[in-house]
Amino acid sequence: MDNQDLNKAEDAVTKTENSVKDTLQNMKDETRSYAHDVRDYIRDQKSKNAEPTKEGFFERMKEKASDAWEDTKDFAAEAWDTTKDWTDEAWENTKDAAEDVKAEVKKATN
Repeated sequence: MDNQDLNKAEDAVTKTENSVKDTLQNMKDETRSYAHDVRDYIRDQKSKNAEPTKEGFFERMKEKASDAWEDTKDFAAEAWDTTKDWTDEAWENTKDAAEDVKAEVKKATN
């Protein structure tokens, strides 16, 4: 593997690492947001003289979780595509290099 391939590999790993860090930060922010949403939901229900329920809040959470999942899925898909493309290319380069080595060994031993 030459330096260019190693640089591509390092870039792919860095992009994947950054994507995972971003995803984790987004999930942390979402958790804080849920806590805020609980308070808002309870206040909203009380202002309507309605009883706040876990089920009612879960409906709100379900909507937000769906949005968060879509964001997470997008980050994961980007990481998959970047890493998969690099891995496929590296595998092809490795196979080609192995064939070249076999040919050189065969040539040298004949």
